[in-house]
Amino acid sequence: MESLKQTDPEIHEAVLNETNRINEGLELIPSENFVSRAVMQALGSIFNNKYSEGYPGKRYYGGNKYTDVVENLAIERAKKLFGAEHANVQPYSGSPANTAVYFALLNFGDTLMGMNLAQGGHLTHGHPVNFSGRAYRPVQYGVDPQTHLIDYDAVRSLAEKEKPKIIISGATAYPRKFDFEEFHKIAQDVGAISMADIAHLAGLVIGDAHPSPFPFTDVVTTTTHKTLRGPRGAMIMCKKQFAEAIDKAVFPGLQGGPHEHRIAATAVCLKEAMEPGFRDYAKQIVKNAKVMAEELMGLGFKLITDGTDNHLMLVDLRNKNITGREAEAALDKAGITVNKNMIPYDPRKPFDPSGIRLGTPAITTRGMKEQECREIAGLISKAVDNCKDDAALEGIKGDVKELCKGFPVY
Repeated sequence: MESLKQTDPEIHEAVLNETNRINEGLELIPSENFVSRAVMQALGSIFNNKYSEGYPGKRYYGGNKYTDVVENLAIERAKKLFGAEHANVQPYSGSPANTAVYFALLNFGDTLMGMNLAQGGHLTHGHPVNFSGRAYRPVQYGVDPQTHLIDYDAVRSLAEKEKPKIIISGATAYPRKFDFEEFHKIAQDVGAISMADIAHLAGLVIGDAHPSPFPFTDVVTTTTHKTLRGPRGAMIMCKKQFAEAIDKAVFPGLQGGPHEHRIAATAVCLKEAMEPGFRDYAKQIVKNAKVMAEELMGLGFKLITDGTDNHLMLVDLRNKNITGREAEAALDKAGITVNKNMIPYDPRKPFDPSGIRLGTPAITTRGMKEQECREIAGLISKAVDNCKDDAALEGIKGDVKELCKGFPVY
């Protein structure tokens, strides 16, 4: 990075510091991961310089011969991996992808049904502060107050009562499997479009570590980072009958020039996902999460739904007499990165909730397995127990650093 060092030493230093932080610490935020050098090389490639408004073969700028090659590769790989009839790889990120689906298939004021943010859903699934909850009429389903599981009978009853035009499955903080087929049946029965947001689950779906929303779901959105282990971006996949409307919603409806350097990096990550080792990686993510969950529960932590089926855990800290905000700060001092998170029916506020959310994608990418996950659970427990003792947290940080030495990221 000599050019960067000479041009902007402050940014160069920040890059080096961040590299050291991730190499010496544990990234447990379930939406984070580490891309390969090949993905980063494509992301920083010459395609950053090219404008390519439109779609392959139908551009509004000249000189797109090779950008068409890149985008077509990404499209065809996405379709093959997921079994999709159509794919649009231009959305800038997950929220714009969801917005494009609504813009394509709904009229402003139509009823949109999604999972409540406070119980595991996403802002773009109809939260009132978000565009999705202001431009459309939001109807929210949640989880059972006792089991914290989705009650599909309750979802069906709500759908039959409210008659939404689109029903969204998928979440950001739900540790169990989604029955995408049941969501689709409910949508069919009430005359709605079924949509699955698999931003968190895409890598697990490809790796046969989570049920797929294909071939039945009408529209599927996903980010390309998280468990898919690619650049920050998104894709929309759908049945052919929705393809034209969705393509027009992405461009020219909501976006201008696509970021072809990011699309090139997406194509690379999709090629990597076609390798046999990707399936092993996806299955190991879930194995690691299950082991970490069991170990944490053995150490006295209360986990929402008493475990996990996927890559993440949601921890209720109330029995530990610490808030999510305090736990996040203490773990950060110990070199362990998590995020504070609301638990279902949380009595506390979103910025200082009762829980934390953690997951295993990034540490699995580093090569960590079950034994390391047991050790990490123990380090988390020690940090929470010593949350107000900076000297103890510094000692735990040393243990974290020692563990990480055997698993360098870059």
